[in-house]
Amino acid sequence: MGFSIRSTVAAAGALLLLSAFAAAAELKEITNFGPNPSNAKMYLYVPDNVQPSAPLIVGIHWCHGTALDFYAGTKYAATADSKGYIVIYPSVNTTDGCWDVSSAASLTHLGGGDSLAIHSMVSYVRRKYSVDSKRIFSTGISSGAMMTEVLMGTYPDVFAAGSAFAGVPFGCFAGTSTWSDDCATGKINHTAREWGNLVRAAYPKYKGKRPRLQLFHGDQDEILSFKNLGEAVEQWTNVLGLSAKPVKVEQDLPKVGWTRSIYGRKGELETVVEVGQPHNLVVLEDEALRFFGL
Repeated sequence: MGFSIRSTVAAAGALLLLSAFAAAAELKEITNFGPNPSNAKMYLYVPDNVQPSAPLIVGIHWCHGTALDFYAGTKYAATADSKGYIVIYPSVNTTDGCWDVSSAASLTHLGGGDSLAIHSMVSYVRRKYSVDSKRIFSTGISSGAMMTEVLMGTYPDVFAAGSAFAGVPFGCFAGTSTWSDDCATGKINHTAREWGNLVRAAYPKYKGKRPRLQLFHGDQDEILSFKNLGEAVEQWTNVLGLSAKPVKVEQDLPKVGWTRSIYGRKGELETVVEVGQPHNLVVLEDEALRFFGL
């Protein structure tokens, strides 16, 4: 089961109305959750049957979207009811609804920006609930996918894995105000080491284990060039210390016509090419949950 960004936005109003009746008591806005330099909003979903040591997922919306759109248009909350994990839905505070994936602050560990705001949300939940520190994840679509890759680089000590649908490599938008045409159109090219150095520079003192990462991209993406997937593979195989050659390539998975590639003996990096799909790609929540081990 999956959905497209376009269908989600179109149906958001109806879904929000239905979800308000179905689970209004569970979705709550949280204020004063900690350092929040970008004034982002935090919404939290805690199921009634939350696990004693619960996994935690951060679900990050796309440009022009909101936390409520992501909540209403994905099934992470519904699945949380049966699996007992907690979900944070951040909401950006900008006129275009896009996340800050370009400023030096947001691209630096504890540096500020939206990444620090989301880090504060995670820290709040860890203080208030019994959370399994080894099962904290992030997933996002488009701008939210970009932020997921930013979080994997800036807070590798917090996140165990991420799943990004139609994003760009960490630092691809760096140095711009809000948008990079060069990155979006696939004109930014670095060596694997150069890409990896951008990630390592985000938290130079960090020497621990790096998060696993799952990347989806449509090969007909007209907004964020498909070339960005290849650049992201160069980046994250370098960061994770993996061969740039996949250990397994699976045709017709997870859907007919698509291709899944797995890098590393433990599947530390996984990519899915959605053949024939534009930026408005299909989002498979079940695949993200599988990758997270949930």
